[in-house]
Amino acid sequence: MEGLHTPELDQFELVHRGKVRDVYAVDDQRLLIVATDRLSAYDVILPDPIPGKGEMLTGISNFWFKTVAADIRHHVLDEPLPEGLPQGFHGRSVLARRLKPLPVEAIVRGYIIGSGWRDYQRTGQICGIDLPDGLQQAQQLPEPIFTPSTKAQVGDHDENVSFHAVVSAIGQPLADRVRDIALDIYARAAEFARARGIIIADTKMEFGLDADGELYLIDELLTPDSSRFWPVDQYRVGISPPSFDKQYVRDYLDTLDWNKTAPGPTLPTTVINNTVDKYREAYRRLMG
Repeated sequence: MEGLHTPELDQFELVHRGKVRDVYAVDDQRLLIVATDRLSAYDVILPDPIPGKGEMLTGISNFWFKTVAADIRHHVLDEPLPEGLPQGFHGRSVLARRLKPLPVEAIVRGYIIGSGWRDYQRTGQICGIDLPDGLQQAQQLPEPIFTPSTKAQVGDHDENVSFHAVVSAIGQPLADRVRDIALDIYARAAEFARARGIIIADTKMEFGLDADGELYLIDELLTPDSSRFWPVDQYRVGISPPSFDKQYVRDYLDTLDWNKTAPGPTLPTTVINNTVDKYREAYRRLMG
């Protein structure tokens, strides 16, 4: 099965080509967002697609928008897709409101892993938040924490920042709302997922504003690309648990002599197939 890596869609203007999603202008008010099968690791787009990934990401994200975030404004429009789309674009595309993205990423961590674990080992903090001494890798935090980051351009690296930096960028009232909504969504989703055998260790959300300054949840939501999903039955404190997300690919890349800058290395067929299986298992557990 071939994947959709860098498609061309001539009937609409390409507004933005991100790490995974291509965004097209339908009109002044609406966007067509296409989730490709591209995979990025360490902020580098890898040359090999992960077949079916875009459809699974779109299905999972839409599921969360309709369930745990149903009472929160979000960008997805309940409208038919434009006519004439090539067959490969169905199942991976959504119509969305055209909004102005905020210049920060809203990250919520319920467990200490990844860059948060590395920061904690150096400083005892994550994004300026003091944490208890003696935490182990992958340990659940006393309570989920909001640890924002900058929103990097394609090819650049996101950078963890303090909540004060978010306040400086978008103002106190808006920063408070983004933090509170992100923490609330994480709490709801974490409870739902755990009952289905998945620990959501952390997740990234994005927000945008309309012309009237109303806040909307945008981009993807609680997917294996924007979150760390761990199987409950294999979770152990003190190790990096196996996951249903692209951490598996990161772990493979860490075995290579690669400086984590573009161009990214090709992936063996075995790694691609195993990655497909991990995304598919997350989809199956969450959505049945």
